[in-house]
Amino acid sequence: MTCMGEAKLVEALGTMQENTTLQRRNHDKEKLVMVEACDAREDEKGPYRLERGVQRGTCRDSCLTRTIMEVTQVLHMNRGAGETSYANNSLLQQKAIRLTKAMREEAISNLYRSMVPGRLTMADLGCSSGPNTLFVISEVIKSVEKLCQELNHSSPEYQIFMNDLPGNDFNNIFKSLANFKEKLSEEIQAGCGTCFFAGVPGSFYGRIFPNKTLHFVHSSYSLQWLSKVPEGVENNKGNIYMASTSPANVLNAYYEQFQRDFSLFLKCRAEEIVEGGRMVLTFLGRRSNDPSSKECCYIWELLAMALNDMVSKGMIKEEEMDTFNIPQYTPSPSEVEVEVLKEGSFTINGLEVTEMPWNAFDSECSLHTSVSDGGYNVTKCMRAVAEPLLVSHFGEAVIELVFSRYQHILIERMSKEKTEFVNVSISMTRKP
Repeated sequence: MTCMGEAKLVEALGTMQENTTLQRRNHDKEKLVMVEACDAREDEKGPYRLERGVQRGTCRDSCLTRTIMEVTQVLHMNRGAGETSYANNSLLQQKAIRLTKAMREEAISNLYRSMVPGRLTMADLGCSSGPNTLFVISEVIKSVEKLCQELNHSSPEYQIFMNDLPGNDFNNIFKSLANFKEKLSEEIQAGCGTCFFAGVPGSFYGRIFPNKTLHFVHSSYSLQWLSKVPEGVENNKGNIYMASTSPANVLNAYYEQFQRDFSLFLKCRAEEIVEGGRMVLTFLGRRSNDPSSKECCYIWELLAMALNDMVSKGMIKEEEMDTFNIPQYTPSPSEVEVEVLKEGSFTINGLEVTEMPWNAFDSECSLHTSVSDGGYNVTKCMRAVAEPLLVSHFGEAVIELVFSRYQHILIERMSKEKTEFVNVSISMTRKP
């Protein structure tokens, strides 16, 4: 973008921000923030705000007053099948799923051999939408059918629940089911049991299934997302997540929120999974005991750099930057293990840590193109995940510039450093 073009955009954004006022008040001892917005470019519902320490708001004027909405209402991956959609930018997540194939196969084999269910009921929690959504389901069915042939058993029926937050693109999943079943019948020529699918919108930090109905539960790259932005992190100035400069109280608030959320998740699943049922979970996590270590926070620190650059140029208001935090916690293996043992309903069968490069295409890139292409690929991957949250808080007008700056920063840093994501995977059995 030319300097002249950027200057014009700064001027336009400044005009738009002058028409926006932030009003704070106490109501029933809760902190409410209502945002008046007159910009005609906003959609009907306008932007939601993800404020630190704020959970809910009230709506007064249907057109001008906007409310703080809970994370469950704004957290979703980019919908559809466009260039910036999650469906077209989720290779990294698929690679994470592939890394736990052996763990899942062991869980399914032991589950089937011990129970031989006539109907196998499974749930994929945080299923999202795209090529990965039915990947694990296909893998599980093929594993069970192989076991049936080896043991000379009839195929079971398959009851499959696809769960995610209400903002997920469930329609895209349902549209893909016909092709999924056709492909599955081609791959399992001996035939397989009938598959019954159901979408289950709702937060997995609560009950979403009846008692003792599930045999197998899977979740990958979902449980690092928290139920809400932690409270009491208003002093995390200049950051959008835990960072090396975050005060100790911010790190503690994030960890305590993770403890509450994951403990509740385990309690709910313990009521829904049958005795002897299995669960395999993969978190985006870290090896280090330091929750602000680069291996888990650096990717967000670089995005914060892009946003802070725009604050310095007057393109984003400083108070907007200072009231935004990512509702995520990337746990260490020991933190995951401690919560499972503390809740007490599950036996741990395996706990693994794996790494992957930020650029999911690393093995396919030549040395000459890997740095620039890598920055581009990582930007698209992160945009597919983070854009809805950023739009909800900062509005849509600045998004292209945010990710343009982010890409430049990523290219520069990835050319100098080894950048990897850390995965923490755990396999469990429901105790009697």
